Amino acid sequence: MTIDIQTDQTRFVAAPFIKEIGRGVKGARSMSRIDARNLYEAMLQGRVSDLELGAILLAMRIKGEAVDELAGFMDAAEASFAPLPGPPGEFAPVLIPTYNGARKLANLTPLLALLLAREGVPVLVHGVRNDPGRVTTAEILAELGLAEAGSSADIVDAFAAQRPAFVPIERLAPQLAHMLSLRRVLGVRNSTHTLVKILQPFDGPALRLVSYTHPE
Repeated sequence: MTIDIQTDQTRFVAAPFIKEIGRGVKGARSMSRIDARNLYEAMLQGRVSDLELGAILLAMRIKGEAVDELAGFMDAAEASFAPLPGPPGEFAPVLIPTYNGARKLANLTPLLALLLAREGVPVLVHGVRNDPGRVTTAEILAELGLAEAGSSADIVDAFAAQRPAFVPIERLAPQLAHMLSLRRVLGVRNSTHTLVKILQPFDGPALRLVSYTHPE
């Protein structure tokens, strides 16, 4: 099913989408990949009203994302920022997303990144700088004297020096960072938290470390 949408130059009419995805777990219908891309693109660009945006995020959280919906969201997400150039060398870069700080157990993500980088593997860590009540990977890397990468050149220099490069999501993909920040407004996470964990920001092959924390 493809939803007939009407838009002007600035506003995206989201009501037809909300009507389909907002019927609850049993009654909601999933969007096609194209519709999902169009909707998420408008959300990232700020062309959806705050009221509709909140309705979409909560409806998707209750319904759960179908594979085609996640694929469409990812199409829009990866088109929203400039890809990073793939590093030279024999190893494909390893991507380590870090969007949750450690609360009860030790945060060993920096150790993993450092061990891989020591072996000559290009390691890009991307995520949030802080997470209230938790210890983030970014905070640990900063304590170890590893500064954030501010440019593609900084990332290349880190790889050449066999150090992991950390890029905050605000710098890597600002529109996605804004969507993540809505957790503080709504009190719950949204589909963007899934997307950033499977994001592929390089223009060439890369290996992604994907966490699996929730059965659904």
